[in-house]
Amino acid sequence: MYDICIIGAGTVGMNLARELAKYKLDICVLEKEADVSCGCSKGNSGIVHGGYSDKPGTLKAELCVKGNRMYEKLESELHFGYRQTGSFVLAFSEEELVTLQTLYEYGVTNGVKGLKIMDAAETKQYEPHVSDAVKASLYCKNAGVVSPYEFVIALAENSIKNGVKLLLEHKVEKIEKENDIFLITTNKGAVKAKFVVNAAGLYSDAVAAMVGIDKYKITPRRGQYVILDKEQSHLVKSVIFQCPTKLGKGILVTATYHGNLMIGPNAEEIDAKDDVGTDEKTLQYITKTARKSVPDIDMRKALKSFAGNRPVSNQKDWVIEESTVKGFINLLGIDSPGLTSSPAIALKVIDILKNIGLKLEKKLNFIAERKPIIRKKTADFKGVIDSPDPELNIICRCEQVTEAEIIDCLHRGIPVKSVDAVGRRTRASYGRCQNAFCGPRIRKLLARELDVPIEAIGEKGKETSGLAQRAKRMSLMKM
Repeated sequence: MYDICIIGAGTVGMNLARELAKYKLDICVLEKEADVSCGCSKGNSGIVHGGYSDKPGTLKAELCVKGNRMYEKLESELHFGYRQTGSFVLAFSEEELVTLQTLYEYGVTNGVKGLKIMDAAETKQYEPHVSDAVKASLYCKNAGVVSPYEFVIALAENSIKNGVKLLLEHKVEKIEKENDIFLITTNKGAVKAKFVVNAAGLYSDAVAAMVGIDKYKITPRRGQYVILDKEQSHLVKSVIFQCPTKLGKGILVTATYHGNLMIGPNAEEIDAKDDVGTDEKTLQYITKTARKSVPDIDMRKALKSFAGNRPVSNQKDWVIEESTVKGFINLLGIDSPGLTSSPAIALKVIDILKNIGLKLEKKLNFIAERKPIIRKKTADFKGVIDSPDPELNIICRCEQVTEAEIIDCLHRGIPVKSVDAVGRRTRASYGRCQNAFCGPRIRKLLARELDVPIEAIGEKGKETSGLAQRAKRMSLMKM
């Protein structure tokens, strides 16, 4: 029997698992997909928000600022890819100047440091490629970018290293409670736990309903994006936002942690929670809107589109609390800035668990460090294709990923069974050729290391939605 069962291996669930692993506890994480970070923790903007956009007094405002301040230490320990870049919110009208002032006041009240309203000239000094139509901007020094799926993978690897049991492809089907013990039945058997934390993201309403709590409804709000070649990343140094609307923070332009240019997302409420498809009409709107901020975006350099669904609840704020069922904690509607806030959410949940009777005794042997998978290549790197030395044998030439890096990612406690799963860990297949050169090489290497037929290795794993229909690259390049 486990002390705690966490349902959901996204950024919230795995931050909590790692924090709990610092104590003498038996912990398991149940995840219905074949890998971690396969829901909204994968398909998002990868922004560490400053904390000025949420209304003071809300959980979002409180936890965004606290979470932001935790990323530097987490990066120093887990090496997943985080960089402070700063951000700008651009105003193009007199009405939006009022919005900037409101956001500034929100930020000051929320305790955000490094805020400044800049006029057009000063904005252009920092970001020379933004539109000449900009009237002013709100600058936030503390914003940054992160590789979101690498973050969750790092958390999961470190949690496993510290004794957490991760059970993938375990879809929760029923939850019962008897004599203060929860019986969680999955498609692959049942587990028992004294406490349960519902961190199921888009499906958190369905999990809550399993214990008789049916007042919550999660609606998927899809956001579509375009990733462009690294040649375009010179256009921005910071994260560039437009003024937010009631649906979200609007269309952004940013360089990702690994140096690609990214534009998006829109915000559209849909029915199917696992539909992460993209369409040309929406991407044309995103492109046009992004060019309002940065006119020189060259869509001929587009690589691919993707989408992610945010879990929007029917509550006014996030739900982070023990439910009416004693020992069952709900984490519902954790939409943006959930990625930023997730480390602070974990600490808040631990306080809740402590207050409802969980005994916490610190481990003396907690391992905080996790080595990076991706080795940074210096100018004297001597890697070549088909080198007999795995450290020098380049499998993915676009991203300079070696055989040794891919082998390393396969032996860290989480099963890796597809080309895409390798890509999320190493960047292999994520470059300019988009899998054309390295895909067969990765499949061959996976088949060898896993001792399975090469036909058993797919480009996408079971964790990839079958509903996803993506706009074609040639269509993107014509926008």
